[in-house]
Amino acid sequence: MLDYVQLEADLPEEERLIRDTAREFIDERVKPEIGDHFENGTFPTEVIPEMGELGFYAPNLEGYGSPNVSETAYGLVMQELEAGDSGIRSMASVQGALVMYPIHAYGSEAQKETWLPALGQGETVGCFGLTEPEHGSNPAGMETSAERASDGDGYVLTGAKTWITNAPIADVAVVWARDRSSEDDPVRGFLVETNRDGVATPKIEEKLSMRASITGEIVLEDVFVPEENVLPNVSGMKGPLSCLTQARYGIAWGAVGAARDCFETAREYALEREQFGGPIARFQLQQEKLAEMATQVTTAQLLAYRLAELKERGDLEAQQVSMAKRNNVRMAREQARVAREMLGGNGITTDYPPMRHMANMETVYTYEGTHDIHTLILGHDLTDVPAFE
Repeated sequence: MLDYVQLEADLPEEERLIRDTAREFIDERVKPEIGDHFENGTFPTEVIPEMGELGFYAPNLEGYGSPNVSETAYGLVMQELEAGDSGIRSMASVQGALVMYPIHAYGSEAQKETWLPALGQGETVGCFGLTEPEHGSNPAGMETSAERASDGDGYVLTGAKTWITNAPIADVAVVWARDRSSEDDPVRGFLVETNRDGVATPKIEEKLSMRASITGEIVLEDVFVPEENVLPNVSGMKGPLSCLTQARYGIAWGAVGAARDCFETAREYALEREQFGGPIARFQLQQEKLAEMATQVTTAQLLAYRLAELKERGDLEAQQVSMAKRNNVRMAREQARVAREMLGGNGITTDYPPMRHMANMETVYTYEGTHDIHTLILGHDLTDVPAFE
């Protein structure tokens, strides 16, 4: 596997074992069938508990059954999962960074004990309800509301969320809503079991990207949620935005895995495909493409590893994650196209991964903050002048 500046040579034994476990899982349980799932628009739900048993959901958290591995080890898991397919990494990212993380960071002890072990094992599936039909890049404009129940014990939620990974198969949703019972309408987090009266989670069909991922909506029609389901230790946009920072960190690593898989596929193909009396790898044009791909993947790897160092010591800033998400996803999107090009007509089939990765990257380029929004986040940080207010 491409590791041109030998970053993985310095990994301690535990991190190598975690990387190898994830890589073996993808090679044996995902890659053989993922092309069919992409073509059919299905997700291999049978791997959900398997990933839980292997500790792929929020392994960097501490306690409640989580293994508390290093931030580098967590990134390596995301890298290997996305080398299989963005849908696989996305499922794990949502389960871990967007559902388990807010419960771990902001939940009550009872909420942690109830939900974290089951989510960590993949016995329970979660989803994250932030994006709305009219509010994507501006989540603070959310319209989903939470009103105090008439007896004062709990809330009644009304609204809709869309483009929600895992929603149609989720047992619980972390829903962010405006608390209309408070004077300043703060954003609060609610744990909403999807079998509650008034909850619907219809699947979004006919996607042309992330087809091997289950995406849906969360529709809330006067849904009663008891007081014990409110995340007690957070109020305001800090809650959902901190979750997004965790997920974007995983995406920065995951995109490297997808790009690396495209590179490895293109290199192997170039060495085996013969034209004009020999392998196409001997042509300067093909070597230039491979050299550039390797350079771009390696540069993104370096950025991901640096983020891990900063995160491990508590110095990571959200803006730095924005830079890595923005750069690494753009890189993967571009290198997937080059790899597809090197495969010629064969590259458009599900027999090879570059076209699938390329299609998936169109979604990854857009979700968890669009490329343009991350550009403006960086611009704001560099100039202290906000462009989106």
